Amino acid sequence: MIGEGVAAVSRLDRHALDQIFGERVRFDEPLSRHTSFRIGGPADVWVEVADVEEIRRVQALATAADLPLFVLGGGTNILVSDRGVRGVVVRLGRALACLDWRANGSGLHARAGAALSLKRLVTEAIARDLSGLEFAEGIPGTVGGGLLMNAGAFGGELGNVVEYVDGVDVHGDLQRFPRSALRFGYRRFDLPPGFIVTHLDFLLQPGEPAAIHAKRDDAKRRRAAHQPLGHPNAGSIFKNPPGEYAGRLIDAVGMKGQRHGGAMVSEQHANFIVNVGGATAADVRALMIEAARRVWEAKGVRLEPEIKLVGDWSRT
Repeated sequence: MIGEGVAAVSRLDRHALDQIFGERVRFDEPLSRHTSFRIGGPADVWVEVADVEEIRRVQALATAADLPLFVLGGGTNILVSDRGVRGVVVRLGRALACLDWRANGSGLHARAGAALSLKRLVTEAIARDLSGLEFAEGIPGTVGGGLLMNAGAFGGELGNVVEYVDGVDVHGDLQRFPRSALRFGYRRFDLPPGFIVTHLDFLLQPGEPAAIHAKRDDAKRRRAAHQPLGHPNAGSIFKNPPGEYAGRLIDAVGMKGQRHGGAMVSEQHANFIVNVGGATAADVRALMIEAARRVWEAKGVRLEPEIKLVGDWSRT
């Protein structure tokens, strides 16, 4: 193994990792293979876990070796450093991509594994004539990832329909948080440090089929009209400031079409940066810094990143 985390990873119990996970553990795994940007350096250790018990076991191994642990969902809405991620990166496996439905008074509960694609949840809800998720049509990534950023669009947010969040805390204990204990904000969801989400319960209400499909179709149309296709990207780069749109501000300061290496501010929507070929995380970050600088100097508005910067940025 030749990655930068050699010394730290040497403290891991390699035999235990091999015994538990076999071919599902890899070293120096390029994260560019697992992000929508197609950008990212290596993970020191990459582990795919099958269930909650395996989460607890990899937690224990990482804790014993004093290594950080990061859970990677669908790889959207993140920018992974070119230097990669130190410690252990966990990918939730298929068993945590489950979806079950059950009646609950006038509505229906959907119990979803955190690794379930948000697309499947939206599709099945609409097929059952259930309202509350139409806004999420076309949002990529997993349910767990959508929760952590409180994914939203066109006036809707995932937090509006979440009832329970289940997961494993930093000590390996199972925890359930009811709606009353959940704290959502604009593109933000607050969780205790080290908590790994495994399942979510959503409460959805029956609606008028024609109205539900109309909302879904409107979201699909608006997304197709304004969001770039054809090049890897990570979704919106900046949050919308109060009373404004980040894309409009970035456009107004002449950033559309600006390039740095293989990264370019989209000519279709200025709040997107696309990988037009061989882009690095440093390329994307340089465009983010320049856009934020220009907007601040010209408009007096500070742009806050919506995408999460992940990994080792110590030399950037």
